[in-house]
Amino acid sequence: MVADAILSPDTLAKYEAVIGLEVHCQLLTHSKIFAADANVFGHEPNTNISVITLAHPGTLPKINRQAVEFAIRMGLACGCAITRYNVFARKNYFYPDLPKGYQLSQDKGPICVGGGIPVKVKDPVTGEPYETTIQIHHIHLEEDAGKSIHDADDWATCLDYNRAGTPLIEMVTDPCIRTAEEAGAYLTEVRRLVRYLDICDGNMEEGSLRCDVNISIRPKGVTELGTKVEVKNLNSIRNVQRAVEVEFRRQVELTETGGRIIQETRTFDASAGRTYGMREKETMNDYRYFPDPDLCPVVISDEWLARIQAGMPALPQELYQKFVSQYGLPEYDSALLTDAKELAAYFEDVCQYTQNYKAASNWIMGAVKAQLNEKTLRDRQFPVTATALASLIQLIDEGTVSQTAAQRIFTLMTEQPGQTPAELAQAHNLIQNRNTDALQTLVEEVLAAWPDKVQQYKKGKKNLLGLFVGEVMKKSKGSADPRLVNQLIIQSLAQS
Repeated sequence: MVADAILSPDTLAKYEAVIGLEVHCQLLTHSKIFAADANVFGHEPNTNISVITLAHPGTLPKINRQAVEFAIRMGLACGCAITRYNVFARKNYFYPDLPKGYQLSQDKGPICVGGGIPVKVKDPVTGEPYETTIQIHHIHLEEDAGKSIHDADDWATCLDYNRAGTPLIEMVTDPCIRTAEEAGAYLTEVRRLVRYLDICDGNMEEGSLRCDVNISIRPKGVTELGTKVEVKNLNSIRNVQRAVEVEFRRQVELTETGGRIIQETRTFDASAGRTYGMREKETMNDYRYFPDPDLCPVVISDEWLARIQAGMPALPQELYQKFVSQYGLPEYDSALLTDAKELAAYFEDVCQYTQNYKAASNWIMGAVKAQLNEKTLRDRQFPVTATALASLIQLIDEGTVSQTAAQRIFTLMTEQPGQTPAELAQAHNLIQNRNTDALQTLVEEVLAAWPDKVQQYKKGKKNLLGLFVGEVMKKSKGSADPRLVNQLIIQSLAQS
C-alpha cells in the first residue's frame, strides 16, 4: 500500500524515462567471425569448436568477409555512415565462457555510425498514434561468448563453447527512447529489418536476437541525464517493455523515498515482474581496450561498398509504399503484408497471375495467414501455391463459384494439392448455378411460400430481401449465384 501511494499517477507523471537499447544480432554466416568452425544453433555441446575458438597458443584469427558485409547491409538499411577503415580491439574481462579471456570487438571506430529507424507508436496516455525516429549511435561487429549451463550438473557449471566466436552486430541507440512502447516498436522494426536482409533469423527465444536496456529517470523539464542502470539479456519484446516499466517505477520509488540510484547491471525476473542487482557497472576503462595485433585492418573500398549496395533487397517501407501506390491496397493491408518478407513476396507472386489485388490481399490476410505459424512462414511453406490461389480468385471473379464455395475449395486445395481449383469445384458440385430459368422457378416458389412477407416487403420492410435470398440458396443447396438470385427476386417483387 505504501508503494502504491508513492507511485501514484501524479508522482509518476513528474518523471520521464530516458532509455537506450543495445541489441545483439547473431549473424547468419556459415562459419564463425574469426574461425572456420560451423555457425549452427542446437548442436551437441562443444562440437563446433577448434583450436582458434579455444584460443590455443600460436593460433591466429581471420576475419569473416560475409560478417563484414552483413554489418554493412544493416548500416545501409538504417541510413548509417559506413566506416571505411576498421580496426578490431581486445575487450578484456574475465568470464568462464570467454575462452580467450578477452572479446574481439570494435572500440573507437564502429563499422556503422549514426542513422535511425522510424517507428509508429501510440501514446500510452491518450492512445493517439504518432511517429518518431529512434536514433542509432553506432553499430559495431564483435564475437559472441560461449554459454554457461548451470543446471546440467549438481556441483558444477558446465561450459559450451559452440556459441563462442559467433559473429554479432551490436546496435546501440542514443538515449532518445522515452516509453516502453517506443522500445518495443524499435525492437520489432530491428527484428523485421534483419529478417528482410537475411542476416539474422531474429529468434529471441534461441538468443539470436538479444537486448540490453539502459534506463535512467529525470524530472520532466530537466535536460541533465540521471544515473543509468542496465538491465541485461532480455529475450522477448514483451519482456523489454515490462522491464522498462518495472525499472522506471523502481527508480521513481527509490528517488521519492530518498534513496540513491547506483550505476549497476540488473537482471529481469519475468515471473516475479522485478529487476534484481547483479553487479556494479563496469566503466570503459575497466575493459582495457587496445587494438588486436593479430588482425589486419579491414578497408571497405568504393567497389566493395557499391556491390553491397547493389545487392540490397527491397525493404519494408519501400514495399509498403509500392503496395499502396502500385497495387492500390489500403494502408492496413500494406502494413500487414509487409510485416514479413516472405508474406510480401508471396503476395507479389500471386499478383503475377491476377489483377484483383485486393482479393489477393484478403485471401492472404485471412485464409492463408490462418494456416501459417512462424516456422512455416520462415520456410515459405504456404498452404497453396501462388498460381493456385490466383486461379481460385479468377473462379470467383468470373462467377463460376461463390465466395462461400471458394472457402470450401481452399480447404480442399490444402488437402489435395495436386488438383486445380476448377477440378475441385467440379468434383464437389461447387460450380455456381447461373441458369436464369431454373433460378427463376426457385424464386417464384419461395415468394409463393411467403405471401405475408411479400406484403411486408412491399409496405417498405426491405430487409426481408435477405430472407428471400437465403431461402432460394437453401433450395439450390448453395449452388445458386447469390447476386443473380438477388436481381431476380427484386424483379419478381416489382412485377407482382
